[in-house]
Amino acid sequence: MKFIGIGVSFFIPISLAALWNAGTPDSCSHRCGELLSTCSCQVTCQSLRICCPDYKEFCLHISPYSGSLMGGKDFEIENTTFNTSSVLRCRFKQKIETSGYVAKDGKAHCISPLLYETGFVPFEISTDDGLTFPYSGTWLSVHHSKVSDGEKSVLVNATKWQYYGTPNTDGNLTLTWTHQALPATHINIEVWGYEETGDSYSDNWLAKWKYLYTLAREAPNTGTFSFTPVPAKGNYNTWDFGILRITPSSYSDGQSNIPSVWSSVHALAWHLGEDFRNDPTAWATAKCLEWDRKEEKLPNFLEEIIDCPCTLAQARADTGRFHTDYGCDIEKGSVCTYHPGAVHCVRAIQASPQYAAGQQCCYDATGTQILTQDSTGGSTPDRGHDWGSPPFMKPPRIPGFSHWLYDVISFYYCCLWSDNCQFYMKRRPSSDCRTYRPPRAASTFGDPHLVTFDGLNFTFKGQGEYTFVESDLTSLRVQGRTQQAHFPNGTEAQVTGLSAVAMQENNSDVIEVRYSEDLNMEVLLNQRVVNFSEQSWMDLKGLFLHSTANQNITVMFSSGAGVEIRGSGGLLMLTVLLPEKFMNHTQGLFGVMNGNAEDEYTFKNKTTISVHANPQQLFEFGADWAVENGTSLFTYDTEFLLNNFFYGEKHNSSFLPVFFPYEDPADPLVKDMVLLCDSDPFCRFDVLTTRSLQVGHSTRLSHQNHKWLVESLKSVISCGWLDHPANGRKEGTNYLLGSAVHFICNQGYELTGSKERICQATGAWSRETPRCVWRTDVKQIILLGCVFGAVGLVVLARLIFLCRKERHKHNQKLVSEVPVTSEQETVKFQRSF
Repeated sequence: MKFIGIGVSFFIPISLAALWNAGTPDSCSHRCGELLSTCSCQVTCQSLRICCPDYKEFCLHISPYSGSLMGGKDFEIENTTFNTSSVLRCRFKQKIETSGYVAKDGKAHCISPLLYETGFVPFEISTDDGLTFPYSGTWLSVHHSKVSDGEKSVLVNATKWQYYGTPNTDGNLTLTWTHQALPATHINIEVWGYEETGDSYSDNWLAKWKYLYTLAREAPNTGTFSFTPVPAKGNYNTWDFGILRITPSSYSDGQSNIPSVWSSVHALAWHLGEDFRNDPTAWATAKCLEWDRKEEKLPNFLEEIIDCPCTLAQARADTGRFHTDYGCDIEKGSVCTYHPGAVHCVRAIQASPQYAAGQQCCYDATGTQILTQDSTGGSTPDRGHDWGSPPFMKPPRIPGFSHWLYDVISFYYCCLWSDNCQFYMKRRPSSDCRTYRPPRAASTFGDPHLVTFDGLNFTFKGQGEYTFVESDLTSLRVQGRTQQAHFPNGTEAQVTGLSAVAMQENNSDVIEVRYSEDLNMEVLLNQRVVNFSEQSWMDLKGLFLHSTANQNITVMFSSGAGVEIRGSGGLLMLTVLLPEKFMNHTQGLFGVMNGNAEDEYTFKNKTTISVHANPQQLFEFGADWAVENGTSLFTYDTEFLLNNFFYGEKHNSSFLPVFFPYEDPADPLVKDMVLLCDSDPFCRFDVLTTRSLQVGHSTRLSHQNHKWLVESLKSVISCGWLDHPANGRKEGTNYLLGSAVHFICNQGYELTGSKERICQATGAWSRETPRCVWRTDVKQIILLGCVFGAVGLVVLARLIFLCRKERHKHNQKLVSEVPVTSEQETVKFQRSF
């Protein structure tokens, strides 16, 4: 099945004819992204054939387009050539300059700089040694842990590196890298450390990567290096986590923003001082206690982080607010090194509002949340969100590294290098789920069918561009384009399908997902097609963008709203998830999210029609939500899109769909349809209207997926964590509705109160709190022991007194019988007793 046209959109205030027939063209120098009076420097100008003649010269395309925020990546300017004698300077964010060069083929190259942020960063190029910067483009700065392994040097047996110097860990360490990444015959290997200085949560709190020392000089660039670590000289061994940098040996030590290959960030156990090697446990214990004292003085971030979902199903379904923690991923075999007993963890996508803290939630094989109060494998929140937080640049918002400083190296101090994990867990306790509220979901799929936030189902087969949901709470807008479908034989079908979706919240970037003419899914960021060949996760303005291997697209807005888009058989499936705060703040085709399905069919003027409205009335309701050019988020970058959607009607009033497809028992397709669809009405409808079992199959899967999502996101009651009684233990760590926790006392104690407590629908535990007290028989034995003991002590004291009295008499008798020769000898004799 395919559509008659494809599309995306932006507003064009001048006609194509005006641009084509204009006289002297403007220049794109310093003006990339603008629509000029006679031509265009916007990315869409190429498909519209309205580019200024020098567009390709000044508006740069680069390869690769992304690299680690640590910098040192060499990238090439693909679409223009330069004079080899040009003196190139590359400037990022209008202030960070790096040296560029022109290769023999005339292609210009830049070196990416060390940045303290992620996301697309603007850059410019000068060919006159920095006097002017007329050429411009964008560079994607990526979280260091998310770049491919091939771009980093590898710590062979990383665990050995990070435990080096502890008992039974010594010998050589080995580092490997892709030697072709550095154009040099010899390399240097440097050690860098990270620090944050200034007053916490103040304007003078600053982050800095600092060159420490060079580990190896003039080493052959063979791609491998081995050495026997020794404690670092001077005070360098006080830096306990950091990174290695490999550079061509032609550069000076610690030189900034030069071609580099970085290792992963790691604990620098291997270079710590003799005090660590002599007694790692004592050293780490002192560090743990020092960290604990510092944490005592810092603000309590736990009060503002979002609560964890109650179940694994909720955690995996709430894609607008939570995303897989790559360190514990059920899809990749659940290798949960730091969370024993867990099969999957997620992290809150957005940092907390004031302190930029992060949340982590881990679950066991039963789908139950693991709490640190019960297990060291429990989920731990983070003072520094691992992914950082806009506007970045300042602690604790530095992606990855603030998290390492406040939450990771401290875990080494307290839990890995010493046995003091109770201090860490005291400062990083798991959040339970008593205040978690799952989002609500609305979906559209097929040709097309809609399920609203409040669960109402209906079919709307309009042709045009429509608002599926908009909200006055965050200026969220999600718009969809529907186009007429074709039968398998190529003729037009009287049905439509979703072909493009565009979205924005507040002043965020605009994301659009659409089908191209050859039925490939395209993702556009601010009108430009995004290539996921290098990165599947992008930190963007006001949102995160994620693409899976099978091109399922997820957009996560800063409000917690999530949008999922999947493609199948030429049709898009759209799902929008909104947190509870959006209640009574939505309108559009997905209705008013308020728990009341009776007002779902609300028009722009706030009038409503009955939920029992006929298909013709629903068609009129849908038409009312057609977008306007002034509010459209789509990119109109082809003549077809311009003619049919920009200059044409936003709702094609002349298109009349099939409202009631006839199910003819003699139709040979009906038998296969029944086998495929069973009782699913949407599946049956789409097979009959499109004559395609493939479309029906896709519709049924989409419908099932929505029902699974709604089921996974059902509210769950939690009664909260229960402690075990003193001198006893408990059985059961599930604290959700209907779960029972049993209590058992240690030997010599008996239970008073309830042996079992059950989580009730009120959110409270049944019965009273149990206590473990001494058993009655034990009390009696101890009491008798105390009595006999007291009597025994009295008798013993009397015996001691009598013995001392008799010994004194005996000594006096001896003294009287011994002849005294002198005073000195008398004293000496007396001291001998």
